[in-house]
Amino acid sequence: MKSKKLTAGAVLLVLFLILIVLIKTVDVQPVGPENSQIGLAAINTSFHNLTGLQMTLYKVTQVTGYLAILSVVIFGLWGVWQLIQRKSIARMDKDILLLGGLYAALAVCYLFFEKCIINYRPVILDEGLEASFPSSHTMLAMCLMLAAMEQLRRRLKDQPLGRILSMVCAVLLVVTVIGRLLSGVHWLTDILGGLLLGGALYLFYAGLIDLLRQRGRI
Repeated sequence: MKSKKLTAGAVLLVLFLILIVLIKTVDVQPVGPENSQIGLAAINTSFHNLTGLQMTLYKVTQVTGYLAILSVVIFGLWGVWQLIQRKSIARMDKDILLLGGLYAALAVCYLFFEKCIINYRPVILDEGLEASFPSSHTMLAMCLMLAAMEQLRRRLKDQPLGRILSMVCAVLLVVTVIGRLLSGVHWLTDILGGLLLGGALYLFYAGLIDLLRQRGRI
């Protein structure tokens, strides 16, 4: 039986690719800093003019981004502990191995879009023109926090601590996405791209877990 999550992930990935095509071909104008070319310019500039630059929100999302990455450290250490205890990768929990694969996929996507520039930031911060699409904070928060919540559901089930930590993850996700959206350091399409790609990666991860569960592997 195929997982509906895998299908949903594929849909989000296709929408993400369509968004890239639109950004590179529709209403491309030199409206960014240093006359950088920005796709879907009218939509992006209108929203940016509406929000302006909000450095307080930017700094808040920097902190929430670090907290999201903290989940990688925690579950990474959990995986190392399992490897030490069980003395074999094959004996480790399959969902933990898949989580490691998810982290690797996130890293590859991040590095790829740092080199393959789709859009530049609407503002210059510290280092001149910077890659802006997709919003890495949005992508990381979407993917990492949903994956952390998935792990908490599996490992802490209905325990109060699990519910509390899941709520913390949900708050971090919402604050990061909304804060990044309103901070003015990204175009609107950057945020949308981060949501689509981060959501797709999470759904592929969760869908593979469903398949393993159906086959009695976890």
